[in-house]
Amino acid sequence: MIARAALALLMLAGAAAAQVPEPDGFRGAPYNAPVPATLAGARVVDGSQALDLSEQGVPFIDAMPRVTRPKGLPPGTFWRQPVHLTIPGAIWLYDTGYERLAPVEQARLEAGLAAATGGDRAAPVVIFCRADCWQSWNAAKRAVDLGYTGVIWFPTGTDGWLDAGGADLITAEPADP
Repeated sequence: MIARAALALLMLAGAAAAQVPEPDGFRGAPYNAPVPATLAGARVVDGSQALDLSEQGVPFIDAMPRVTRPKGLPPGTFWRQPVHLTIPGAIWLYDTGYERLAPVEQARLEAGLAAATGGDRAAPVVIFCRADCWQSWNAAKRAVDLGYTGVIWFPTGTDGWLDAGGADLITAEPADP
C-alpha cells in the first residue's frame, strides 16, 4: 500500500516537472524545445480544433523562421534555399517569433496581423509553427501584447495538422505585407 502511494506521488511529481511554465517575456534559443500548455491572453487549440477553424475560414499565420544562406560559404558555392511547407492558406510571417525582433520583423508581424484580421483586433487568428517550437508561442504572445484579443495558438502546428488528418502541406511563399 505504501509502495503504491509512493509510486503515485512520483508519477504526479514527474508530471508536474514535465509542465513547462510560461516565461515572463519571450523565449530565446533553443527554440526547438517543449512549450507551455498555455499562453495568457490566447486560446490554445489542438489539431482537430485547428481543422475546424480552417474550415470556418479563420486565417492562419505561420511563424516558422526562414532559412538563410549560411555565412562563410566560399564564393561560387551553390546553395539552394530549402522549401518551407505550411498549412494550406497560411500566411508565412517568417522570422517573427524570435526572442528579439529587428524593426523589419516587428513591422512584418504587425502588418501581417492587420492584413490577416482586416484590422479587427478582436478577429480570430491562428498562429502556429510546428510541435515544440517557441517561435509560434513568441509570435502569438506578441500579437496578444499588441492588443489582439482573438489570438489562437496552435502549439503542435504543422505536425498536429497532419496528425489530425489535415490536407497535405504546401510550399510556403514568404509574406511581406
